[in-house]
Amino acid sequence: MLCRRHDDGAVSNDTAGSRDDPDGKTAIDLRYRYEYVNQDGVQKDAGASTLRTRLGYTTAAFEDFTAMLEFEDISVIGTERYDSTLNGKTSYAVVMDPPLTEVNRAFVQFDGVEDTVLRAGRQRIVLGNQRFAGNDSWRQNEQTFDALSAVNKTLVDTELTYAFVTHVNTVAGAMLESKSHLFQAAYTGLPVGRVDGYLYLLDLNGAAEDSATFGARFSGKQVYDQWTSLIYAVELATQSDYADAPSSADADYLAFEIGGDTSGVTAMFGYEALGGDGVYGFQTPLATKHAFNGWADKFLVTPANGLRDIYVSLGTDIGTLSMLGVYHDFSPESGGADFGSEFDFVITRKFAHYYDVGVKFAAYSADNFDKDTNKIWTWVSTAF
Repeated sequence: MLCRRHDDGAVSNDTAGSRDDPDGKTAIDLRYRYEYVNQDGVQKDAGASTLRTRLGYTTAAFEDFTAMLEFEDISVIGTERYDSTLNGKTSYAVVMDPPLTEVNRAFVQFDGVEDTVLRAGRQRIVLGNQRFAGNDSWRQNEQTFDALSAVNKTLVDTELTYAFVTHVNTVAGAMLESKSHLFQAAYTGLPVGRVDGYLYLLDLNGAAEDSATFGARFSGKQVYDQWTSLIYAVELATQSDYADAPSSADADYLAFEIGGDTSGVTAMFGYEALGGDGVYGFQTPLATKHAFNGWADKFLVTPANGLRDIYVSLGTDIGTLSMLGVYHDFSPESGGADFGSEFDFVITRKFAHYYDVGVKFAAYSADNFDKDTNKIWTWVSTAF
């Protein structure tokens, strides 16, 4: 069941190596997508027709080692009628899917230490609900990390994750140098939910994105019968200067959600506040950003006055068909203004476990921030 987010991609860290695959495993992932963007103030509407192709191979386990290599190609089908941010076609609206061919993932994994997995190389890193670190898989070129990571499950109902990130490979095709440390602890032993604690020390090649973020999230679901359940979450974090960040890097984060399932329908109410004082706004540069604050992607960088996002969502599954609608009301966290509103809707269907098709829509209505924007996506994907 979809709640309020739709990212249409991998939502967990890589799995590599299986003692049940003596000859290794080959994987193919294809996704064709057409994205249309109409934005006030931009001369030409965008029409991006792109095909993403991934081909990967994971070796069989040998002496507790496995390895994974995956290539990725994003190709334009037809005419390139959009601004990819790299092609210089600035008269068109932006669609951040530049054509490229690259090594998407390449890592070696060692699991010879009890309850611990070590991995070195280019990999996915997906932490918690991806608000602070994720692979941002909605874009054709997903975000990956050159990193050394460790996951330990020695303690009962506890998962400890650490990653030292040397490069961030962004959805726009850029490689950011990094000396960042990511720590997360997840505890699932409570009957009422899960607790995540985290510390993210970001040292990137742009001082404006450096920060230290410390926080915790509690989330859970209570099932009352086969038709009814209660869903809830609350999260608090604080962000301060780190590495080359200016001393003005100081802001707080608050989010909560409450909702429930009944008779196959999920309804949610949520509130998210990224602090800002007019000089600095709370930032999440490594997040899966498309999944938060509206699918029109107007708040990929938090404004200096911060952001408040009040949203409601309604979704349901009918067999293999999933539908979700979300309404957002945006405003600054400080200062008097209105950042507008947005309505999002998506409908997807799976066929034969291998094929996925969908239509998605985002309509952002500006007030004192940016411009009115409409986006429509259609796609078909398969993976095997």
